[in-house]
Amino acid sequence: MGRILAIDYGRKRTGLAVTDILRITANPLLTIETKDLINWLTDYFAHEPVDEVVIGHPTQMNGEESESMNYIRPFMGVFKKQFPDKPVTMYDERFTSVLAHQAMIAGGMKKKDRQNKAVVDKIAACIILQGYLDSKS
Repeated sequence: MGRILAIDYGRKRTGLAVTDILRITANPLLTIETKDLINWLTDYFAHEPVDEVVIGHPTQMNGEESESMNYIRPFMGVFKKQFPDKPVTMYDERFTSVLAHQAMIAGGMKKKDRQNKAVVDKIAACIILQGYLDSKS
């Protein structure tokens, strides 16, 4: 059984999170510059068993897609062409940045460290992945 990888896709940076091999816990992995994402994924998939990919689905409070989908859709097209064997699921990412900030505060992270958007992005990816795992059980 392979891992599940979550992607919190952004124009500049993308947060990544991954399950353990038993798919019990979601763990922040890293934040990468979006321009390097496909190359990084190619390398990661060559070394780690990943059976499924979850991509954050940005929606507004009324349930409609946010304008962020205008750059996520093209990424998904490239992803599916590059990795046709990887099933992709979109999962609601509303409030993940807020929840990431709350988690950092609860964890005692200093204010200066909480301002690092790269940390927020990988924690947001972890929240997306944990929500997805919770919805499956």
